[in-house]
Amino acid sequence: MDLLPFDDYVRSLNRKRMSAGVLYRDTSGRVLIVEPSYKDHWDIPGGACDEGEPPWRTAAREVGEELGTDRKPGDLIVIDYIPADERMPEGMAFIFDGGEITDDDVAKLDIADPEIVSVHLVQLDEVAPKLKPILARRVAAALDAARSTKLVICEDGRPVTG
Repeated sequence: MDLLPFDDYVRSLNRKRMSAGVLYRDTSGRVLIVEPSYKDHWDIPGGACDEGEPPWRTAAREVGEELGTDRKPGDLIVIDYIPADERMPEGMAFIFDGGEITDDDVAKLDIADPEIVSVHLVQLDEVAPKLKPILARRVAAALDAARSTKLVICEDGRPVTG
């Protein structure tokens, strides 16, 4: 068996894109959704991990940039494997629990980021048509995870059982 030299082996390793988001919700199960200025679908607060940046720091950074708050994300509640598609390579998405948020909290957010048009606290089924289907599934899994306080592992936004 011929082994690659270590540096060649390292260069051959697969690279995955990563993103991190935060689930904020209220006591009636509504979720905080942001309307971005740069894409057609809506999202939860979050974004792509920068090089050398772990997902938990991405989540905190994106919340600060997008919502103008230093409210730190809590526990990791979803890990989702995202298969490659015609435009993007495979990746991993992480959702952290942002805890409960009220209408008053939302009204006090300092939305100064030009990437964010508006912020909404809405029922997931009402906003799902404005989300990518994989994100709608992932957010539903995150709501379940937040209620159960158990980490949910997903593939393509669908919880993996067993």
